[in-house]
Amino acid sequence: MQEQFEGFYKGRKVLITGHTGFKGSWLSLILHQLGAEIYGYALDPPTEPSLYRLANIDELVSSTIGDIRNYEKLLTVVQKVRPEIVIHMAAQPLVRESYKNPRETYEVNVMGTLNLFEVIRETGGVKAVLNVTTDKCYENKEWHWGYRENDPLCGYDPYSNSKSCSELVTFSFRNSFFNPADYAKHMTALASARAGNVIGGGDWAEDRLIPDIFKSILQGSVVKIRSPHAIRPWQHVLEPLSGYLLLCKKLATEGIKYAEGWNFGPKDDDVLNVESIVKYLGQIWDNGVNYEIDKNPSPHEASYLKLDCSKANSELDWHPHWNIERSLNSIADWYKAYLAGENIRNSTNKQISEYFNC
Repeated sequence: MQEQFEGFYKGRKVLITGHTGFKGSWLSLILHQLGAEIYGYALDPPTEPSLYRLANIDELVSSTIGDIRNYEKLLTVVQKVRPEIVIHMAAQPLVRESYKNPRETYEVNVMGTLNLFEVIRETGGVKAVLNVTTDKCYENKEWHWGYRENDPLCGYDPYSNSKSCSELVTFSFRNSFFNPADYAKHMTALASARAGNVIGGGDWAEDRLIPDIFKSILQGSVVKIRSPHAIRPWQHVLEPLSGYLLLCKKLATEGIKYAEGWNFGPKDDDVLNVESIVKYLGQIWDNGVNYEIDKNPSPHEASYLKLDCSKANSELDWHPHWNIERSLNSIADWYKAYLAGENIRNSTNKQISEYFNC
């Protein structure tokens, strides 16, 4: 890993918002292996159990528990830490939850992003800022080719739309306050990252396919799946995280050239429908997976979605390493380690090492 990132992160101050979440926990473990000085700002872990607590990640991160909507507290933390790199992942991340609580979703995902950018602008000294949004930020026309970074933004549901708005906030701040033409004055490069359906061990969130499957396995119950024919760009969590870290390195060292929006998604072969994922996990899990189709009415969700990652492939030399079968096998291995009572930090670090050794 040190060779792949050329030792860049060793000793550097990195602030992660949302570090207590699923992706934030994996990112914290990677950065610890890279020797970074890690700081976190987030609410308490959103689920119980959580990867954050199972892996004792609070031992590795200088953590502040706080709401991204609390401007004054966020300002105090950033001015105290003076990070060189900020990776923004604090969010309300669930589509169905956004239908239940649209106001909170917009407050967190839009105003939280605005708060962070304002704090960075007021503090100064941050070289690289990455706003992590979603593949769902695009106007989904249900077509069969991937969305590119210059395609229109217009998410349908409150979650997706709030992330589109977060992208627009990023665009505005990059033009208004971190303009590439004035880079010599502000020295801050601001980018956004749009990832696919991220999966991996240690995800316990509600209304997500993989967590729902493994919760049903652990409880010995039948999992109900929605939209069995909906196609998603599935990718192991380590895939986009490696892209984020590569992009942040470029932002910090080469600045304005990379201050744009970026897609990080799987290869076309790994864009599968929901039922295919369930069936594969049933084949590799010892006792199979019992499932049934949920026929109850559900809020609208896109039925077809994929990303075109040609830009990241060619300009960042970023490429997916694990196909969907390898990803699902690693997830099954993670949950088997959890069931066996193994050391979760060691199990997760082992998968990180396996991935980067690819």
